[in-house]
Amino acid sequence: MSTYETRRIPLSTGVTLNVALAGPPDAEPILFLHGFPESHRTWRHQIEDLSKDHFVIAPDQRGFAGSDKPEGVENYETGKIVDDALALMDVLGVKHFTLVGHDWGGAVAWTAALTHPLRVKRLVIVNAPHPYVFQKSLIEDEAQREASQYINFFRSPLAEAGITALGLKGFLEKAILGHSDASKLPEEERELYIEDWKQPGVITTMLNWYRASKVEVPKPGEDSRGPPWIHAPFPALRMPTLVVWGLKDVALLPVQLAGLDALVKDLRIVTSPSGSHFITWEEPGIVTSAIRDFIAETGETSADAATE
Repeated sequence: MSTYETRRIPLSTGVTLNVALAGPPDAEPILFLHGFPESHRTWRHQIEDLSKDHFVIAPDQRGFAGSDKPEGVENYETGKIVDDALALMDVLGVKHFTLVGHDWGGAVAWTAALTHPLRVKRLVIVNAPHPYVFQKSLIEDEAQREASQYINFFRSPLAEAGITALGLKGFLEKAILGHSDASKLPEEERELYIEDWKQPGVITTMLNWYRASKVEVPKPGEDSRGPPWIHAPFPALRMPTLVVWGLKDVALLPVQLAGLDALVKDLRIVTSPSGSHFITWEEPGIVTSAIRDFIAETGETSADAATE
């Protein structure tokens, strides 16, 4: 059973999000952003532990689970989803906060920290690549390019038909169980995934995150220089940043950790050799302890961090 409440919160961005809330509202706030194809429940272990002494906020992001699912690829551009996160914190009266993101939630978190550094006190990233490192690796690292071809499939107009042919249980196996320690995912959690994915149109709205993304994924062996911005200087983050990485992630390879120290001025990295992409619930103790230690170490971090 859940140890937290969820409620639907309308935002100034025009969507209503289903949000898990736990812990004292006057405590240090932490905003958790999940990825594909999950929900706020990817953070269930962290919510239970950290809400003992933090105000924890974990929405289903737009297009997922219990939140609104607007039609149209344009509604899933990363900037609009960053706006959702900030609008949610505005509704809750939270100005500065620790931001935690996994997978696509991590992509949103990187972008929010880069574009709104005065709001994000600390940044925690779990198996989600830095935008510059990721795009560069897709051009220069053949193994990462090969591992990322699923993105081109998810962008295809045939993706929905392919998932329908698999069936939702087959999709669960393909997207999650086949890339994790399946023994760590209880049957009731598997059933919750299936229930979320049964909603009309939700497969398309989840896939639209990939379709709206501007990342370029060349085919294996294809000659590509990538977009112009990866050949120019990239701003560095200055707020304290923790990166937690399961090294058994078969989609996002350890090359994503290379060069981060040049892009993040105050960086800590915690790795698990046995953790996969879904380390948040596969090895929750590692993730939760890393976050706790990070917040304790950084203490009363100033909210005036900025990019340079």
